[in-house]
Amino acid sequence: MIRVLLVDDHEMVRMGLAAYLSTEEDIEVVAEASSGEEGVKLAGQLQPDVILMDLVMEGIGGIEATRRIREICPNAKVIVLTSFIDDEKVYPVIEAGAFSYLLKTSRAAEIVRAIRSAMAGEPILESRVAGKIMARFRHGQQPSPHEQLTPRELEVLKLIGQGKSNQEIADELIIGIKTVKTHVSNILAKLNVEDRTQAAIYVHTHNLQ
Repeated sequence: MIRVLLVDDHEMVRMGLAAYLSTEEDIEVVAEASSGEEGVKLAGQLQPDVILMDLVMEGIGGIEATRRIREICPNAKVIVLTSFIDDEKVYPVIEAGAFSYLLKTSRAAEIVRAIRSAMAGEPILESRVAGKIMARFRHGQQPSPHEQLTPRELEVLKLIGQGKSNQEIADELIIGIKTVKTHVSNILAKLNVEDRTQAAIYVHTHNLQ
């Protein structure tokens, strides 16, 4: 039996996936999470075989959730299931440890096939994602440091580039000041810069405004 955890902040998406997967004799949905934070917690508790992961969620997004889950569940296979295919999401989540990448426009049968393939050690990539990866490989391109940032961290970085303080960032994004400080710390580490000034310079030199 393949034990699956669903992580998506849209209830209807989770309900639809759970209903369809319940018809498969070899697949069991062990839990549903409505946020990245909850997904990480449940993954640690339940140790599922496969996680179907949305990318864009409030709080911890799918990229950071994938990274954390891979740390506590190294044997679990994370299958990204998202509506987004832009570079700022594709490369970072694969680097974070995602095993397969599908779009929400995929047919239900394709999702089931990806789950079974993951258990067999065979990744499934949406054709456009595979094309992006192959193009980057052929050209020998290395991902830019900011491509490792989560969507929320990228928002914070852009506001740092505008010269905003932690409190101003917290007010604009409607998040706690401690959360902002955590994001800033993560950003500095991922960009390999020493302070906010260097982070702001990075924003402008990479045209991230």
